[in-house]
Amino acid sequence: MKEQPTEITVLPSGIRLAYLKSNSPVGHLAFYFKGGSRSEPMEKMGLAHYLEHCIFKGTKLHGPMWILSRLDEVGGELNAFTAKEEICVHATFLHKYTKRTFELMSDLVMNSTFPLEEIEKEKEVIIDEINSYKDSPVDRLMDEFDALMFPGSTLGNPILGTKKSVKGLQQDDLLQFIQSNFTADNLVISYVGKESQQRLVTLIHECLPKLPLNAQNLQFEVPEKAQVFRLRKKESNHQSHAILGAYAPSFRDDDRLMMNLLINYLGGPAMNARLNLVIREKYGLAYHVEANYTALEDSGYWGILLSAEQKNMDKSMELAKKELSKLSTQGLSKAQLQKLKVQFLGQLSIASESNNARCMANGKTLLVYDRIDALSETYRKIQAVKLEEINTVATKYFNPENVCELVYDKK
Repeated sequence: MKEQPTEITVLPSGIRLAYLKSNSPVGHLAFYFKGGSRSEPMEKMGLAHYLEHCIFKGTKLHGPMWILSRLDEVGGELNAFTAKEEICVHATFLHKYTKRTFELMSDLVMNSTFPLEEIEKEKEVIIDEINSYKDSPVDRLMDEFDALMFPGSTLGNPILGTKKSVKGLQQDDLLQFIQSNFTADNLVISYVGKESQQRLVTLIHECLPKLPLNAQNLQFEVPEKAQVFRLRKKESNHQSHAILGAYAPSFRDDDRLMMNLLINYLGGPAMNARLNLVIREKYGLAYHVEANYTALEDSGYWGILLSAEQKNMDKSMELAKKELSKLSTQGLSKAQLQKLKVQFLGQLSIASESNNARCMANGKTLLVYDRIDALSETYRKIQAVKLEEINTVATKYFNPENVCELVYDKK
């Protein structure tokens, strides 16, 4: 079957559109703005996330109840999220409501007024969200690991902020942040659905005619790297939790694809991931074992997350370190690499069947790289990975001497 390409249009305003034609009666739309928690002032932790909540609280034209009902009443879904380097507003809807969706999302990003009474109420909602994270030792662990990896940088700040920082945020902070970040040159619009590309371009012209230019966050400050740390605390409840991790390739690094393959081998979603086979299946030491890789514009880090009974944590960590040492010193075999390629290609192919996933991936990719490779090109790059190349990357990034540790033991 011939691949349907994603088409990219750069409008005179600077807005970039990623358009993928689909015959589904369901459409997907995402507005990606560069500028998440990394773009907020250090003393205003949680501002980007607070903004994400507050853009639903009223615009020059509509109140919050109208906004929240506009898509829901026709079976659609409207949502948003904040990450380290972007804020995204996205929706899923029936094709016949494409214009309604586009008008609604455009109104939110252009005309939000942040009514004082509404945004003060939302602080309590976010504080509840912070409390829910504090109830989760894994979430606390991951936030502290970020802070240790990026000391003195907004990259190390929790995306939600703290109770104190959120309480101190003001309406002017929201207005300044949206003025600095929600700009035409900072916006990628991703669409997957039946609407024509020309119709999407027309909707952009009609609905976003006055989006300002000149974003103030196009260049992030390069973070300092921490010294290797190994910390252990009594912070957990019923289990012990640990992260083992180190720095990894950035979005711009040629090693990024091979790092994705290696992380998938170590602790990806498949049940035959190496750490799952050894720690969970062979020894029955831990229920939760996973590896992940976070790529940023100018940095990145990988992590292995373990959750186990207190008595099993040391052995689980020992086995994980043993696998890291083997990967660093011996690398993959030719047969292992071939199996890994087949598995990864299969996972990508299955993921691409989801139009929503394609919409979100296209938006993020265009925002970061200013291009979108066809799936066939991605497959070609994976097939072209050579054994000596991937093993060089394994040696570079999985050396046990460079691995940081943070452990929350059971109280």
